[in-house]
Amino acid sequence: MREIVLDTETTGLSPDNGDRIVEIGCVELINHVPTNNTYQVYLNPEKDMDPGAEKVHGLTNEFLLDKPKFIEIADSFLEFIGDSNLIAHNADFDINFLNSELVRAKKDKINNDRVVDTLKIARSKFPGARNSLDALCKRFFVDNSNRSLHGALLDSELLAEVYLELVGGKEPDLELSTNTIKKDNNSQNRTSNVSARKNKLKSRITNIDEKNHRDFLASLPKESLWLKNT
Repeated sequence: MREIVLDTETTGLSPDNGDRIVEIGCVELINHVPTNNTYQVYLNPEKDMDPGAEKVHGLTNEFLLDKPKFIEIADSFLEFIGDSNLIAHNADFDINFLNSELVRAKKDKINNDRVVDTLKIARSKFPGARNSLDALCKRFFVDNSNRSLHGALLDSELLAEVYLELVGGKEPDLELSTNTIKKDNNSQNRTSNVSARKNKLKSRITNIDEKNHRDFLASLPKESLWLKNT
């Protein structure tokens, strides 16, 4: 199963007001495993940047001036996403902008049936809680220390990790949940799936056990080998 986690940065809040996309970032997942296959492009929006938007992502009019226009990269973008499901946070925002650009480029719109919104998933799992990307990174211990400004590719990479946690979690030692086995005879690839454990194992050590262990260590002679290794 192939999925694409994506994010966009824009000149403002609404394509209906003439705002345009200035960056697209995509991360490929195969069977819920990142493949390191990514897509990222900066775009000349053909209009001035809203000062508020610039504060969010740091992209300036001057920086974007020599970048390609969306119509020039539309085919490569569509080729990358193919017919895969698209994963986005607050997906309506990104898909509305992408469809606005696709219509302008005389391309077919993205069908909402193939879109998965991680914000909706998070709200159903954690009602009443903060469910921004930063908040979810904190909840799932995803390192977002490099996210001083929004960036489409960086945010897609963070969202990919968050998405995997939202749909069941993954064990750190099971990163190779998809193993590619090369056959000697015809060099064809087969995929073997290893299911990650949905729930982390709970510790069986009680507070009483911990206290008894500390009391036991305290009773040992100072030269004890056990104490030297604790």
